[in-house]
Amino acid sequence: MFTAPDPGLLRLRVSARAVIGVGLSVAAAELAGLSLTASITAGLAALLALFTVQDATTRRQAVTTALLPVAGFPVLALATALHGAPLLRDLAFLLVVFCGAYARRWGPRGHALGIFAFMQFFAVQFLHAVPGQLPELYAAVALAVAVSAAVRFGAWCIERRTAPPAAPAPLTGRGLARPTTRQAFQVTAACAFALALGQLLSQERWYWAVGTAWWIFVNTTARGETLVRGFRRVLGTVAGIGAGLLIAVPIAGAPVPTAALVAVCVFGIFYTAAPSYSWMMFFVTVMAGLLYGLLGVLHPGLLLLRFEETAVGAIGAALAVALVLPVTTHGATDAWIQRALHCVRACTAEAVARLAGSDVADPAPRAAELELLLGRVRLSLAPLIHPLSPFRARKARARQVLALLDECAREVRGLASVAADPYAGHDARLAAACWRVEAAVGALVSPATPGTPGTVRRTEDTTTSAADPVPLPAEPALAHLHGLETLLAQLDEPLRSSPRSPLDTVPRSASR
Repeated sequence: MFTAPDPGLLRLRVSARAVIGVGLSVAAAELAGLSLTASITAGLAALLALFTVQDATTRRQAVTTALLPVAGFPVLALATALHGAPLLRDLAFLLVVFCGAYARRWGPRGHALGIFAFMQFFAVQFLHAVPGQLPELYAAVALAVAVSAAVRFGAWCIERRTAPPAAPAPLTGRGLARPTTRQAFQVTAACAFALALGQLLSQERWYWAVGTAWWIFVNTTARGETLVRGFRRVLGTVAGIGAGLLIAVPIAGAPVPTAALVAVCVFGIFYTAAPSYSWMMFFVTVMAGLLYGLLGVLHPGLLLLRFEETAVGAIGAALAVALVLPVTTHGATDAWIQRALHCVRACTAEAVARLAGSDVADPAPRAAELELLLGRVRLSLAPLIHPLSPFRARKARARQVLALLDECAREVRGLASVAADPYAGHDARLAAACWRVEAAVGALVSPATPGTPGTVRRTEDTTTSAADPVPLPAEPALAHLHGLETLLAQLDEPLRSSPRSPLDTVPRSASR
């Protein structure tokens, strides 16, 4: 959490902005004379608006933010109207679950709107809202979205100078082979299981089990990564419950310390979301305990129930990914690695074109895209590199692939930095070096029979040979290209041989 890279302190700034946006939204609700229930609804709506909207451009982010009430208001009305009809409420909740997950096929906007809709139904259960409170809930959500948007796009528009990299497009397919369609059925099955068992544990707090099952499936694709995410959610929840017993219970809902600690939790949620799901869940659990204290219902038994409901939701998610249209870790990982390698090739071509004098070529966006793709690779490989994984050969292979891909990313960042220098000159050897990198990527992503090594070979040209020593520091672009070529050659064995066979050797990183 503390050592993860934060280029330009972007995570730090986004986290600080979230505290301001959520705090001002709650303050606006209080000043408007809304009830405590509505104020908490406003805070949750602001947090979701700032957390889930991740479109590629500021303009698209603004449009998605404006559409949040369109997705949320009908769900709020439905949830409150069915407050006194448990069977219809449960069926409606599962319908919202399916539609919210299915909406992910429309990219970041569908993803954000689906989460927002689900959480509006969840919030009604959390707050036990009734139909008579619907007008002020509408007012709270509208006010929160407006205030958080004013902070995000007006007062502190971080993205205006630092454009956020576009989220990787989801893996594609047709029918039930499409990941978003498959996941919609998986999520619904998991939530149905969690809802049924959760209600056996508690008729009042069953929704925690459903919420756990839902959030475990967010940003996951394959069976293994979903299982690891469930484990991390339970781990973070247990740690948060321990902290809640030491912090939230003694405070007992005192307004000032509760508000201060909730602000700390909001910051923690945003700051740790990317590097550590367990730490994010720690802060979510502590914040939930503080809010329960504010509502006057917090006691140690409630926190224990929270753990039990979380465990039920995690079990439901595990059963769903294992039994309902399962996707293997190997298949998903291979797809993400291939996309990362294609991105390496595209970034290399952009950088060389820029160094050759092109005014339109720009490798920086590709370099940022590569970082996001590697994040997906890490998430997909998480089950294999987990300390509890029993598959030694596959664990060693996964770690080697990650290490080499991370080195590739460093070389790509260095190449993009050189290309951004207006005084960097073009060298005729760059084209040949770029061609060798593209050929190496092509050999890695081309179809091959499992267990048969690929044919990544370093070719020579009339100007320079890839077998020559690394170019001198005076030729930084060639140095980065040479490094990429070496790393891609080292990736040949772990990517093209059988995933279950032991590696003969583990090549050392090409880092210099």
